[in-house]
Amino acid sequence: MVWTLEFDAAARRQLRKLPRSIGERILAGLEQVATLENPRQRGKAMVGERAGYWRYRIGDYRVIAKIEDGRMVIVVIAVGHRREVYR
Repeated sequence: MVWTLEFDAAARRQLRKLPRSIGERILAGLEQVATLENPRQRGKAMVGERAGYWRYRIGDYRVIAKIEDGRMVIVVIAVGHRREVYR
């Protein structure tokens, strides 16, 4: 079972601003998550204001995404360093 990755416009801009090597590492990590049968086994559920979203840890960077089961899509909402992404 393969999940499709979609990027929000803001997440796409954030990813482009990162150094190329880090961006490639993040994309590789997301592609690994997309190949899993259940993408929730790798990530962690968020609480509070962002309940319903999932976060993925890739080195010092975090990816915030929403998982849409009906369409089998992982929508990336934000990408950034761990000290900035939650603000």
